[in-house]
Formats: sequence, C-alpha cells, structure tokens
Amino acid sequence: MAFADLRSSLRSLADPDRAEHSQRFFKTGKGEYGEGDRFLGIRVPLLRKEAKKHRDISLGEAERLLKSPFHEERLCALFLLVDKFGRGSEDERKDIYRLYLRNTRVINNWDLVDSSAEHIVGKYLEDKDKQQLYVLADSENLWERRIAVLATFHFIKKDRFHETLALAKHLLNDREDLIHKAVGWMLREIGNRDADAEKSYLKKQYKRMPRTMLRYAIEKFPEEERKSYLRGDV
Repeated sequence: MAFADLRSSLRSLADPDRAEHSQRFFKTGKGEYGEGDRFLGIRVPLLRKEAKKHRDISLGEAERLLKSPFHEERLCALFLLVDKFGRGSEDERKDIYRLYLRNTRVINNWDLVDSSAEHIVGKYLEDKDKQQLYVLADSENLWERRIAVLATFHFIKKDRFHETLALAKHLLNDREDLIHKAVGWMLREIGNRDADAEKSYLKKQYKRMPRTMLRYAIEKFPEEERKSYLRGDV
C-alpha cells in the first residue's frame, strides 16, 4: 500500500499548466536532450515533502517509482534513495549504489543527476576505488558522463580535488554542452575553496577548453581576469 499511497499523493498534486511549462524547460522535443519525457507538473518542494512523508517505503518500491514514465516521480524516487542512503548501513548503501547504477537510463535529465549523483555515487566511492567514475565518463550516455562529473562534488566538499581535475581533463573533448557546463561548474566549485588549485589547472588547459566550460569555470573571477582568459592571454 505504501507505493500506491505515494503515487496517489503525487498524482493529486499534478498541475497541467506547470507540466506544459516543464516539458519546454527540460527540452523534451524531438532531438532535444529530454526527448519524450513526461511531466505531472509538481514543484520540487512538494516532491521533497512527499519523499519525507513516505521515507519508509521499501527499496524495491523506490526502484519501481524510479522507473516511472513521469519525471517528477523519478525525482521523488531519487530523493527517497538519497535519504535511505544517508541513513543506511554499509550493506544498504551498497544495495542503493548498485540500484542507482543499474537504473542510469532513467536518471536522464540534469536535475535528476544533480540531485543524486554526489549523494549516492560520490559518497559511496569516497573511500573506495574510483575506476567506476571513468567507466561512466567513457559512456555513450550523456547522463552517465554527467553522473561521473557530479559525483565528484562530494569529494570537492571535502577539499579533495584530484578526481574532479582528472575527469575534467578526460572530458575536455566531450561533444555535449551539458557536460561542458557540469565540468565548468565543478572547476568553479574547486576555485571557491582553493583558487590556486583551479588556476593551476586552468593555466595548463584553458586554451583547450570548450568556451562554455571555460565561462562556467571563471564565472566568479574579477572582470578583467575573465576577459584575459577569454582572450587567451593569461
């Protein structure tokens, strides 16, 4: 009944006008990165509230919700999984991590990745071998590559930058703008904590970086310094 109760609650919050707006915002048209996704039109704070209310739902039921055709139900499932991971034993965390990796095909938009990757993949791999990040980074699936990058946010928050910088170099030639933005964002987050670490990386790589990646990375720099990077004369 827990699954049925949660789904019923979510469907009762649906807003067709908001759903229509979300379908445009998340690029669901033909050939766009969110092609074919469907929305109920539920605001994120309400999804978080429902996830909190139903936090004792089983892991199997959370996975079932994650496979929903509706974007907000998948996002709610990820909120549930992040919460369960945070409260779980080592064995439970391993189960959630594995569940996450076998369902990456439905973690298929930037908000779904960004709200979960660091809290599950990054946190699980904190004291483990990081090779899985490079497997994801080499995937043909855009969202798996973004998961790899965003997972390292967990390390950045602990002032550990090696994996982020290695992946940034690994993904320099990525073809997708959403990866350029993700890498630039993570480089900026490094700079917020250690400006020298970011600038040391930029000195070596900024002329090779896609323009969007560079713009995101230097967004907080003083104006004249930003202009120097963009002109290529640092």
